[in-house]
Amino acid sequence: MIDQRERGVDVGQWASGGQIERDLVLTDADFARIRELIYLRAGIVLAEHKREMVYSRLAKRLRHHGITRFTDYLSRLERQPDAKEWEAFTNALTTNLTAFFREAHHFPLLAEHINKQQGPITIWCSAASTGEEPYSIAMTLLETLGAKASQAKVIATDIDTDALSKARAGVYPLEQVRKLDEGRVKRFFQKGTGGHSGLARVRPEVSALVEFLPLNLLASQWSVKGPFDAVFCRNIMIYFDKDTQAKILKRFAPLMKPDALLFAGHSENFSYISDAFKLRGQTVYTLAKK
Repeated sequence: MIDQRERGVDVGQWASGGQIERDLVLTDADFARIRELIYLRAGIVLAEHKREMVYSRLAKRLRHHGITRFTDYLSRLERQPDAKEWEAFTNALTTNLTAFFREAHHFPLLAEHINKQQGPITIWCSAASTGEEPYSIAMTLLETLGAKASQAKVIATDIDTDALSKARAGVYPLEQVRKLDEGRVKRFFQKGTGGHSGLARVRPEVSALVEFLPLNLLASQWSVKGPFDAVFCRNIMIYFDKDTQAKILKRFAPLMKPDALLFAGHSENFSYISDAFKLRGQTVYTLAKK
């Protein structure tokens, strides 16, 4: 018998006569309201086909509060614009898909770039998720700069505070870490023993280079200052509409050094969004000369 969770059915749902029934009420109006709220709060554009995902993720918050209707949950949120629950709401609807050295072609380009720079290196990872990307950047700094890497810094930000907590801990399933080459595993990770068997932690020399901070790219003010030698903004713009993408790119430009690199995700193209940047290579941009 196939477990319902394997079919992507929430534990609070069950099959009946070929239909999915729910223990919580999510109306069309509720879904439209959720889409509007997460767009206003985080700039995230939720497509119509994301309805089941929204139900599954937010249902946990309703059950936590003992609420049975999404209408009541959303009304409570809107009555309390500064409530802590907004953080949980945003975290629930944020997608964290990442891996160590994801889109691997970027890291040799980063190494080549930082090797040419004079003085301390500062890099901003603007969608840090659970930490794999900023730690990959830190490992690249250590491999490239050696002892000089101690003067470098990776500022890693994300809107999802739950993801940031996991990132700060720097602990990952060993199977995930083993996907790296053996040399990197030995140099940059500590394997867990006893109760931590099956886990690996990034070594202190890696974590010391990374500072994790909460940051909403839609906020009127950012807590990061620059100037940066490189900015990683990979696989986050796909969740924003073009107007939001353009506004964010416009704000990136003054925070970057004249020869800084901007790294985008494999399915993102900034050339049609902003004239502040020009394409240098495969999903890598530099500031356009004025």
